Amino acid sequence: MYLVTVLGNMLIILATISDSHLHMPMYFFLSNLSFVDICFTSNTIPKMLVNIQTQSKAISYAGCITQMQFSILFAGLDIFLLTVMAYDRFVAICHPLHYMVIMNSQRCGLLVLVSWIMSALHSLLQVLMVSRLSFCTDLEIPHFFCELNHLVHLACSDTFVNVVVMYVAAVLLAGCPLVGLLYSYSKIISSIRAISSAQGRYKAFSTCASHLSVVSLFYCTSLGVYLSSAVTQNSRSTATASVMYSVVTPMLNPFIYSLRNKDLKSALRRLCEREYMKSSVVLRLKTCP
Repeated sequence: MYLVTVLGNMLIILATISDSHLHMPMYFFLSNLSFVDICFTSNTIPKMLVNIQTQSKAISYAGCITQMQFSILFAGLDIFLLTVMAYDRFVAICHPLHYMVIMNSQRCGLLVLVSWIMSALHSLLQVLMVSRLSFCTDLEIPHFFCELNHLVHLACSDTFVNVVVMYVAAVLLAGCPLVGLLYSYSKIISSIRAISSAQGRYKAFSTCASHLSVVSLFYCTSLGVYLSSAVTQNSRSTATASVMYSVVTPMLNPFIYSLRNKDLKSALRRLCEREYMKSSVVLRLKTCP
């Protein structure tokens, strides 16, 4: 699953860079999302695979804090980028005549930069808050990676401030983007319903169907993690839900976008054909006397 995730998202990035037909805001954001998904899974899965292979589940304090920081960073980036992509679809469908003016290259770059800055500041804040806590010498984390919520609840010192900061940040950095997503899609649905022809409605909806599928998958699995941890103390069920949003969702994203997007499928086909032709030429040259 990890190899499929890395290869699938890498193909999305290569196709977007190499094909001039995909030099558009939507695919620029998609390539950034693919890069973040690669980093997100690479932060946790290789360590988990090493643990399975060596039968050793130990991790250093510094390694645990680093893993937690990057998990928060890339999870936040996923949320922000999905929200930015919803805004892009909102402009494309609700204001098509002004799309290229509104979503110019400078604004697209600024939106991605702000997403990185906000996520980095949030992860730094949480790391600083965790670093003030004291932990027992022998500690077992009931998870397959160092997750913020588990670390805070396993601390030996008072965690009231950490819990308050954690939930306030979750409301602001996850709730506000969710409101933006819902607002964008409410406007998109209203615009689609106003289109007279059925073919026009289908074409408009198909441009955001892939993104809507990814958003639904990511938010449903993420909410499943926190709801399951709030309802039950079963660490196995919480870890299973975490696998869904940290492993399964990044793996499915390339399939969802490539299977439902004709432009991306054509770009991937051209990329594979170019690589095949290059390898064929090299083989012919080597066989020449």
